[in-house]
Amino acid sequence: MTSIEPRRVPAILAIGRNYAEHAREMGASAPEAPPPHPMVFMKNPAAIIGDGETIIIPRCCADPDSGGPEQVDYEGELAVIIGRACRDATERSALGFVGGYAAANDVSARWWQRHGSGGQFCRGKSFDTFCPIGPVKPAGEVADPSTLRIVVRLGTEVVQEDSTANMLFPVPRLIAELSRGTTLLPGTVILTGTPAGVGSARKPPRWLRAGDVVEVAIEGVGRVRNSVAAEAG
Repeated sequence: MTSIEPRRVPAILAIGRNYAEHAREMGASAPEAPPPHPMVFMKNPAAIIGDGETIIIPRCCADPDSGGPEQVDYEGELAVIIGRACRDATERSALGFVGGYAAANDVSARWWQRHGSGGQFCRGKSFDTFCPIGPVKPAGEVADPSTLRIVVRLGTEVVQEDSTANMLFPVPRLIAELSRGTTLLPGTVILTGTPAGVGSARKPPRWLRAGDVVEVAIEGVGRVRNSVAAEAG
């Protein structure tokens, strides 16, 4: 297994609402059939940290005028790392472009996501340290990315648990969709969406706080485990 170096990641493409139950918990009505295209947004590659590093809640998230500190959320996800340049892949050929897989956490500042950037997701998802990604498992060692169990723990509590079998857009479809007319460069990371159980949807909400430890573990792939701290000053 190898760790991801942010400087070698040309882009992070992330998928929203790729599990029906998560779409419902976030207030969207679940359609009878998947939408024709996935919801796509981007994260800044500089947000990447590795297993054992610390998620830092930035000072701008503590400002009462910017939502206050009770807004930072976890989202456990399967990360797909593109291994060679990919354009106009078919669903049949898509997995041949994958270099590896990893456990990831799409950390999100919800006020910034919803209100702080004109309705665009990337600002609230791109703060430094907001993209923990674990060691990369080579693609050849993962038999089927559509049958993987995802378990997220906050401390000792299991807060998310699901299977990639329940994705509305499975990995081959995502690669085919994202590469239409667009070259996915080697090292591109695709975050494939999170299942239900995020902190903002709980009653009451359960936000990430200084002192927390959050772990995303994916069967047959690995894990990423990070503590949480507040930015000093």
